[in-house]
Amino acid sequence: MAASSGSMEDLRVLTEIVKGFHAPLVGGSDGTNIREANPFNNDQLKTNDASTSYAYASVDRAIELLRDPDLIEHNLAAMPGITNESLTTKLIRTCEDRSDSLAIIDLPDVYVPSSEQRCDTFAKKIKTTPRQAAQKLVNRQLNSSYGATYYPWVKIRDEQSSRDVWVPPSVVALGVMAFTEERDDVWFAPAGFNRGGLNAGNAGVPVLQVSEQLLSKDRDTLYEANINPIASFVSEGLVVFGQKTLQSTQSALDRINVRRLLIFVKKFVQVCFLSRMFKRLGITL
Repeated sequence: MAASSGSMEDLRVLTEIVKGFHAPLVGGSDGTNIREANPFNNDQLKTNDASTSYAYASVDRAIELLRDPDLIEHNLAAMPGITNESLTTKLIRTCEDRSDSLAIIDLPDVYVPSSEQRCDTFAKKIKTTPRQAAQKLVNRQLNSSYGATYYPWVKIRDEQSSRDVWVPPSVVALGVMAFTEERDDVWFAPAGFNRGGLNAGNAGVPVLQVSEQLLSKDRDTLYEANINPIASFVSEGLVVFGQKTLQSTQSALDRINVRRLLIFVKKFVQVCFLSRMFKRLGITL
C-alpha cells in the first residue's frame, strides 16, 4: 500500500498528540473485592465451588500448579492463614501424591484477624479451644505423614514496617524448619528448646507472644491429635513443643524429621540416578 507524503505527515502529527488511550473497566463481577485488605481471607473462601468463587478458584488453581514435581521443585508447602478445610486437605493430598514435600496447614478459628472480622475485644478473636480444635481435626481423618499443623497463632515483630502483627503458626513452623536444616540438617527434629526456641530467633523473625497460653493438659490434648503446640514457659520462653505429622497410625513416619529425611533421600537418589544416566549419554550437567 502506498501513502502520500501528506497523509504520512498527518499520521506523524497524530501520533505526537495521541500517546495512548484509557479504557474504563466496568461491569466485572467475578474478581476479587478491591475493598478487602486480604481478598483471599477465609471469609471470602467460605464456598467450595470454584465456578462461583474467584478467590476459591484462584487458591485451588495455585495448588494445582504444585502438583507436577517436574515443573515446580519444593519440599515444603504452606498457605499461611488459609484454613478452608477443602483447600488445606487438597494441599496435603497434593504433597502426598508428589511424595516429596511436606504440607504445613493452619487450623480454622484459632484466631480471627481483622481482615476477616472486626472484634471489639481480643478474646472474641479466639473462636475455638485446644480441645475443640483437636476434636475437629481428628474428625477430618487426614492420616497423612505428608502434612503437619501447629497451634496457636503468634505475634511477631515486622521489622520492615516497625509494627507487631499476628501471624498463623505455619509462618514460624517454616522458619524453624529452615533454621534446623541450615544449622543441623533435615533429619533433626525442628522442635524443642534447642532448635524450636522462638525467642532465640530460630523462626527467622522476632516472636513476641502466643494468642493463647497453653496449659500442660492443653498441650497433651493437642499432641494426642497430632497438633504441635507452641508453648510459653516462664524461663525458656516460646517453644515449638512438638514435631508430629498428621499420620494417625503410630510409626516412625508420624515424626516430621523422619518424613523430611525420606524426602531428602528420595530427591538425592533421583539426582544421582539422573546424573549417572546423563553421564552415560555423554551429557555434562
